[in-house]
Amino acid sequence: MRSVVTVVFNSRQSLETSVDVESDSTGAQAASEWFDATWVRLGCEPLRPSGKVLLLDKILGVADALGHAQLAQDAGQFQEFASHAARALQKPRITVDLPGLVVGF
Repeated sequence: MRSVVTVVFNSRQSLETSVDVESDSTGAQAASEWFDATWVRLGCEPLRPSGKVLLLDKILGVADALGHAQLAQDAGQFQEFASHAARALQKPRITVDLPGLVVGF
């Protein structure tokens, strides 16, 4: 499956890439585990006052922690992020909107 992943950091900074991934439950589970591990490694904090952290929150948190500068300079890292997002969500178009705190597809 081809998926286009866009990360919007602010009104002037965004990144977009397209990735080809297998759409299966094993890949989705592995991608979810990658977001779990990366969330912890980067020291991300819950977005909700309740402390509950959903997969979409982890995608937002990881994108925010990595930041525009790092992802723009390291195309491989951005591809890795986009591939895991595409596998986890299994959607043809994914938009990670950091200002709006929304992951849309």
